[in-house]
Amino acid sequence: MNTKELLKKVRKIEIKTRRLSDHIFGGEYHSTFKGRGMTFSEVRQYQFGDDVRNIDWNVTARYNEPYIKVFEEERELTMMLMVDVSGSEMFGTTNQFKKEIITEISATLAFSALQNNDKAGLILFSDEVELYIPPKKGKSHVLRIIRELLEFRPKSDRTDLAEALKFLSSVMKKRAIVFVLSDFIADDYEKTLKISGNKHDLTGIRVFDQREEVIPNLGMVQMQDAETGKIKLVNTQSKSVRKGYADYYHQRVDYFMNTFKKSGCGVITCRVDESYVKKLLGYFKRRG
Repeated sequence: MNTKELLKKVRKIEIKTRRLSDHIFGGEYHSTFKGRGMTFSEVRQYQFGDDVRNIDWNVTARYNEPYIKVFEEERELTMMLMVDVSGSEMFGTTNQFKKEIITEISATLAFSALQNNDKAGLILFSDEVELYIPPKKGKSHVLRIIRELLEFRPKSDRTDLAEALKFLSSVMKKRAIVFVLSDFIADDYEKTLKISGNKHDLTGIRVFDQREEVIPNLGMVQMQDAETGKIKLVNTQSKSVRKGYADYYHQRVDYFMNTFKKSGCGVITCRVDESYVKKLLGYFKRRG
């Protein structure tokens, strides 16, 4: 992809996702992810309906009329996007690959953080951490995140979520809002997820294609594993082959759902042909 094409794609993503974050997600994001507490802002005259517990008695005595303390939310929040860039994300049988939906969701979340003056950072992972962008504020920083999501080419096609979560714990010392975006065709991450879930406000967003759920009966088909590169001749006429695949797939999905919930983390599932807008809004409203 040349520079002109890249900038055109970045602009297209920015226009679509910024509109969503400005008009829909900004407020929902703010109400869902609260600040660290309330900090003193100012003193003003008491008005009908004000909480009497906030009366500043020293100022009231000095001016011989009631004054109250005004507090505002202290928001210095950090959002970290952890995005799976392994080979299986380059799959899609409808209009878009999983990777493209993940990029749009990530951009929408990043612009929502920007609108609320929060920091945003990025971790791209396969079976290793491929790229780390430390959290910062600002539009130019968010656009850099989108450029990397569009253009980055990973060294590995495999997945190791546990390794990425270990890296998160090593670089994020303070509590953060963390979104992990993946198809979660992985296992053996329960222990590291529990540690990360105790420290951070963590949500897993599973993006998948409907054709991944079952293998259709198409006879003898040559298939390639997107993560290992191995090519196999598969007899899709065999009921046991189709059942074996379906069982494996649903075991991975159940592992994702159960592991995240047991670790106190949120979950969102979104098929590539579904509206991720509705999915995110529904999640924010349930949490808010």
